[in-house]
Amino acid sequence: MCATVFGSTRFLFRERFDFWWQAVAESVVSVDASSDNADDFWAEMRSVDLGTLRLSRVRCYGFEARRTASRIRYSDPEAYQLAVTISGRSGICQEERETNLAPADLTLYDVSRPFVAWNSPDGHRAPGGPGNDISDGLILQVPHAAVSLPVLPMQRLLAGRISGREGLGTLLSGLLHNILVQTECLSRVDMDRLSGVIVDLLTAVVAHEIEIDPSPSMADPGALLVLRIQAFIDQHLDELDLSAVDIAAAHHISLRHMQRLFAKEGHTIRGWIQQRRLERCRRALADPQMDSLPTSLIAARWGFSSEAHFNRLFRRTYGAPPAGYRRQLRSGQSQQARQKN
Repeated sequence: MCATVFGSTRFLFRERFDFWWQAVAESVVSVDASSDNADDFWAEMRSVDLGTLRLSRVRCYGFEARRTASRIRYSDPEAYQLAVTISGRSGICQEERETNLAPADLTLYDVSRPFVAWNSPDGHRAPGGPGNDISDGLILQVPHAAVSLPVLPMQRLLAGRISGREGLGTLLSGLLHNILVQTECLSRVDMDRLSGVIVDLLTAVVAHEIEIDPSPSMADPGALLVLRIQAFIDQHLDELDLSAVDIAAAHHISLRHMQRLFAKEGHTIRGWIQQRRLERCRRALADPQMDSLPTSLIAARWGFSSEAHFNRLFRRTYGAPPAGYRRQLRSGQSQQARQKN
């Protein structure tokens, strides 16, 4: 199984900063960034796709990154991120909580909520760079649906410091390090299996930190499997030929068993996929950068071959037809802009 490697040195100095943060938006999450080294930026990212999860190691010059409400409105992966500081100093501010992190510290934050994050170096030098110091860290992205713990208690942990020097924290950070080291020796099936191990260990870390017992659904293997399947569906929504048979096979269960599990949660497989694809269409319609795309093209991109059927579903779900929904959003955005001016 190969990792994806992206380095800023592929680009001219004046282009590096913008291209780097575009790559971050595609592999991690979109932010507004600034740096004292923006004119001479050095960065490198190595990412591994773990099925429903994504693990990245990022080495770069110091920066500050802001995830704003407008960024979230246009692009929301509905996920948590766990950051592990390897070297340098870093920090995070979310939900009115601000934490400074040292090497071996971990922190959890929610990319569906605004945050400010920053990194600063402490003496590590960038290979091939002009001599500036770099920071080094891991980022694990996990869908909300994969973490089977109550949302409100988890909010108490956001942007808090978790020790990676002892206990469950060191087990989790060690596992993530080892996966990146052993990537070339692991198959696609290995990666899918490891994603379940990572989620279980992350859930145990969070449950320990917020001092609660795992939720009842964690004691129910069927409910936990449904959460993992839902996260898997989200990861593969762009595969228009995705079928219930494929999903069941990927999780080594029968189609009938999977259907019973979803029925117990009040869903059907087909209905869940349709609901999530409608949400992807809604996000595209909310993004001004996609205004040039007709609603029919957006619908087809997410598997809705009949425009009339798509329009009916969208209106029933969001209270307005797709084109009307887009116009309402732009009208509200224009009004906000006038008020600011």
